[in-house]
Amino acid sequence: MTRKLLSFNTINPPGNEEEIAKFVGGILAGHGFKIEYPVFEDNRLHLIAEKGLSSKRPPIVLSGHFDTVPPGKKSWSFDPFTGEVNDGKILGLGSSDMKGGLAAMILASIEAFIETPPAGGIRLIFSAGEELGCQGVSKLIKEKRGLGEASAIIVGEPTANLPVTGHKGALYLKAVTSGKTAHSSMPELGVNAIYKAARSIMKIIDFNFEAQPDPLLGYPTLNVGTISGGMNINSIPDHAEFTIDIRSTTKVDHSKILNKLTGEIGDETVIEKLVALKPVFTSENDPFVQIVYDICNVDRLRNGFPKALPYLTDGSVLQKIYNNAPTVILGPGQPEMAHQTDEFCNIDKLERVVNIYKNIILKWR
Repeated sequence: MTRKLLSFNTINPPGNEEEIAKFVGGILAGHGFKIEYPVFEDNRLHLIAEKGLSSKRPPIVLSGHFDTVPPGKKSWSFDPFTGEVNDGKILGLGSSDMKGGLAAMILASIEAFIETPPAGGIRLIFSAGEELGCQGVSKLIKEKRGLGEASAIIVGEPTANLPVTGHKGALYLKAVTSGKTAHSSMPELGVNAIYKAARSIMKIIDFNFEAQPDPLLGYPTLNVGTISGGMNINSIPDHAEFTIDIRSTTKVDHSKILNKLTGEIGDETVIEKLVALKPVFTSENDPFVQIVYDICNVDRLRNGFPKALPYLTDGSVLQKIYNNAPTVILGPGQPEMAHQTDEFCNIDKLERVVNIYKNIILKWR
């Protein structure tokens, strides 16, 4: 299943998730799942698959995404789309992030109904357009009604089968400055937009969030990731822009951060909000987390638990719309292989997580 999913080129952009969504939907429909294909964009579909839903109990939600990042400029030592198997690994673009996780969720969901139908049933939400900031599932939530409730959420992103109970949120911003063009030999006739951007950046290098440490997620962070401006070397630039990536915790509020940041930068720069996603957090004392810990053989006294992730997932959107349902990020992929050349997923972890998912589904009653 993983090898077949790897054969679909779902590099984002452009994504082209329609074909893979219909392939997976066809398999699940053959096993009695009700299927929907909400549209994200042209040639881009989400997949929602449901089975065994009950009015007595909300279903467990399994979340994943179809798209992958580009393979990068560095040459791969194998074809990224064939799913080559070597030395106990499946090799390919998206094998860890996160087509291996998708394959395991598909099989575990089918197998769960072969044994004892899980209480409340199962809802699979496989999204298009996750890699650039969870835009796909965000749009899905805005446009589609009737996603119901959830008793718990599993997000199949790469964690090497170690359950994770939280990750930081994100506030992505674009900052724009304007000036007046002139010949570079007569700068007094123009207004340099790059200088404005530079002054604004210098004001926020040591931005103080005034935040208490989050017991799981630590402190919020800020990074200026890109900057651009100007037409050529001998003109005064009349336009410049840069991006700001803020990773937030449960101890800060996005609107307050934005107000404080805008005040410190001043009137020279106009800020546009690109992405705003809340942190994911579930207490390890939650009954769902305790069941997951048991199934994954987590030693409660082991250093490193509870675990948090440095990256975003669709869980940011889903936990919010599902009324803060307990959420665990758990998948077979290697976290360090996400977005890497020569990406792979270990076959033993892939096989094991099918049973992990199935046991969670069956025991979460």
